[in-house]
Amino acid sequence: MSLTLCNVQFSQQSDRVVYLSNPVLKSLNLAGKKTVHIKLGNETITAAVKPLKRPGHHVYLSAGVRQSIRVPKAGNVYLLQDGNNDLQLGPLIGVLCDSSFRTESNPFGGCTGFIRQLLRTGEKKAYFFAFAPRDVNWQQETINGYFLNANGSWFRRVVPLPDVVYNRLPSRRAETSSEISAFRERFTKRKIPFFNWTFFNKSDIYRMLDNDVEALKHVPDSVSKPTAEKIKEMIEKHGFLYFKPAAGSFGVGIYRLTYHPKRGYFARFRRSGSNVLLRFSNFNSMMRMLQSRHGISLSNYVSQQGIRLIEIDGCPLDFRFHMHKNGKNEWVPAGIGAKKAGRGSVTTHIKNGGSLMTPEQALGRVFGDKADEVLERAKRVSVKLSEAIERNYPHRLGELGLDIGIDQDGEVWMFEANAKPGRSIFKHPALKEQGRASLSYILDHCLYLSRFQGGKADGTT
Repeated sequence: MSLTLCNVQFSQQSDRVVYLSNPVLKSLNLAGKKTVHIKLGNETITAAVKPLKRPGHHVYLSAGVRQSIRVPKAGNVYLLQDGNNDLQLGPLIGVLCDSSFRTESNPFGGCTGFIRQLLRTGEKKAYFFAFAPRDVNWQQETINGYFLNANGSWFRRVVPLPDVVYNRLPSRRAETSSEISAFRERFTKRKIPFFNWTFFNKSDIYRMLDNDVEALKHVPDSVSKPTAEKIKEMIEKHGFLYFKPAAGSFGVGIYRLTYHPKRGYFARFRRSGSNVLLRFSNFNSMMRMLQSRHGISLSNYVSQQGIRLIEIDGCPLDFRFHMHKNGKNEWVPAGIGAKKAGRGSVTTHIKNGGSLMTPEQALGRVFGDKADEVLERAKRVSVKLSEAIERNYPHRLGELGLDIGIDQDGEVWMFEANAKPGRSIFKHPALKEQGRASLSYILDHCLYLSRFQGGKADGTT
């Protein structure tokens, strides 16, 4: 298998002809070949091969070839030789997203900016496009995808089914529908790698890791759908716990429940944009408050052991580790943000009054000279936890957001794992470079999954 990065252009000729410059013919050992099978995504045709007297790595596709395999645009992409006469352009990478309100300049709602950045990252190595479920024509096995012009505006092209799909569907509710479940399965049945299958449910993660010895060392005691008796047992054992919705996000609906033998029970939570602290003389009155606020939905909550986290100015800290699979299929921490809780807040979420710092800033204030050692250990643990989640998860993963806590002894704990992590940490000025690295890791992993790896850039731009 040979791979080279080429500049692809088009000719007006109607026949099916592929013109290859001499450096391309040489690097792919195609000198003397009369025909090739040329492929894009799941479309393949046979075309004549003709040499092109031009320096550099250049490919010219006749109109007949371009139209038959639906090549979306000119530019730099890889050319993969797989087998004697088989050439594949690409990779063709689809980013799955959606929005209930689609405009010409904003086709994917709040995700449009991120998708634009991602497509920009891959524009000189791949055919990168975005699409929604309704853009797929399963009968013709094509997608009416969104591509970016050189000036940054959107245009649409019908392309074959892609080599790999990166799932960024933003709606947790939509992803649980039978229609979206069947939609995902259609890709896997066609052996198209599809990664980030769906949002995680907190209780699913704890259940998955329940028998993983490596992971359990770093996961607090967690119980899904706990009875009132179990909550009372845990709160009296640990002193405090977090009570949170299994399918929640952004810290919504989370309670910090605390027990003081001489002072009673306390519930800290957020209500109408403000932090609230209530005291109860007995456990049953606290439970009645929770039931009156949530009713039957309390049955979908998770109870988790409280951990005494490191603090700055009396406010606890936790960390978001944004994990990616790289081009070698290894987990790496692409970005790390330290989040300091706001005064009286249950969580460290920025919307709840939290503030963002770099991990070096935060750990330096707490651990001083040992800060680097603590951070390196946390990175190693984050990789082990990502590997454990992947081991126990039935679908393909390529990205994770781990909510990590570090206690006052430097021990590392994982509170939550997110399959589609937000990117708010990359808004910090000192973390913008890590944000760019995150995009590059997504591209590299797509190249890995589609087998387009190891190509050389050779001045084809």
